[in-house]
Amino acid sequence: MVKLPSETSGYHHGNLRQAMVDAATELARTGGPSAIVLRGVARSVGVTATAAYRHFAARSDLVDAVAERGYERMAKSMLAELARVRATGDPRRDAIERLQAEGRGYVRFALDEPGLFATAFEHDRFGTEIPAQYDWGPSPWGLLCEALADLRDVDLLADHDVEGGALYAWAAVHGLAVLLLSSLSNLSPEHGTALIDAQLEYIVRGLCSDLPGSAVPGVDGSDRP
Repeated sequence: MVKLPSETSGYHHGNLRQAMVDAATELARTGGPSAIVLRGVARSVGVTATAAYRHFAARSDLVDAVAERGYERMAKSMLAELARVRATGDPRRDAIERLQAEGRGYVRFALDEPGLFATAFEHDRFGTEIPAQYDWGPSPWGLLCEALADLRDVDLLADHDVEGGALYAWAAVHGLAVLLLSSLSNLSPEHGTALIDAQLEYIVRGLCSDLPGSAVPGVDGSDRP
């Protein structure tokens, strides 16, 4: 079979699907989900639309693939913040600081990659609709559930509240990220950081304050290092 000139002169070897996801990811980074157009992505990697449709039957399939790339980078941002947490010897404090570190990583990803952040939620996928684990590692949802399980293990969270608590924490941090990208985008870096820290404290209060006799270390500032 004779190949069309546009196919023979453009993309030659390797994984066409990955090349398309790479190209679409770069478009999303600068223009958000609306910048992902299947025919345009096909053109950018030098193949025909017909060749592209063999890998992505519709634009939504390509957006989903880019959304997963966004989740991967979001998870890496959360893990990077987790890596900065140093054990204090107090299991409760450590569990709280790990949760807060994940929140910082989440917001940091949103502020650094607003286009990918928007694309990750293009189809209103949220919470348990995001798998806990991908081939590349734990998803943001999986990391958050692990952090909530840590709170449970040190008696700061009831066992049945892990998934509900994860949804509460995610919604609060996600809302903050959206505000910082929109109506609060004019805040100075210092004020933005202070707001993030305060919101993370409120999240911990909301998760842990109902447990009998739980004096949450560090949350009220009384014994913070």
